[in-house]
Amino acid sequence: MRPQTYVSRRSAATATSTWSRNFNTVRHTQKKIGPLAYSFLVGVAVLGIGLIYVAQSTRATNYDYELSAIDSEISDLQAKKEDLAVEKARLTSIAASENSEVASTMENAAAAGYARE
Repeated sequence: MRPQTYVSRRSAATATSTWSRNFNTVRHTQKKIGPLAYSFLVGVAVLGIGLIYVAQSTRATNYDYELSAIDSEISDLQAKKEDLAVEKARLTSIAASENSEVASTMENAAAAGYARE
């Protein structure tokens, strides 16, 4: 590496208050926001939080609708199951009565006479 052969004028110029050539002569100050811009920023923040809240509440409502649809489907299926259980009991009782000994010894029904007073 080469040894440093130049002297920085920047450090010397910043120590003094004189302006020299090739240096910025502009001083930047921080900008402050006014009350109107501040209230606008607060309004935008409140609006954003409100939109997030509404989005979350509609998501919960959608879950509630899905759960109620599933509950109604479950109740419909339980009603069908009960109907099928009744139908099964009816069909098994008919089959059991046809195969029973008591039913086989019974006579067929015929027209009977009326009782007179």
